[in-house]
Amino acid sequence: QVQLVESGGGLVQPGGSLRLSCAASGIIFRINAMGWYRQAPGKERELVAVITGGGNTNYADSVKGRFAISTDSAKNTVYLQMNSLKPEDTAVYFCNVRDPVRTFWGQGTQVTVSS
Repeated sequence: QVQLVESGGGLVQPGGSLRLSCAASGIIFRINAMGWYRQAPGKERELVAVITGGGNTNYADSVKGRFAISTDSAKNTVYLQMNSLKPEDTAVYFCNVRDPVRTFWGQGTQVTVSS
């Protein structure tokens, strides 16, 4: 019923850019927040960026100044613009959406930064 579909991942060289998108469907309550998490091999899942309905944003220290999160409320879609990518950014990126009572996760999209 509720589904998050991520896209935009892939292989990119260090210093390059990617734009991830996540489209949410089947949600009937107001979205309180949308965000992105990532998990690298052998590492715990970590918050990358989040944006609230009021437009407040929060970023992991490791991506500040390089990544930007944005939304299209009419389409229930969240984006993550990733610039100046580093090999350390390599991970599976997961979309996260929260309404007043539930939290939803996407299946993840692989981002690999390598020369």
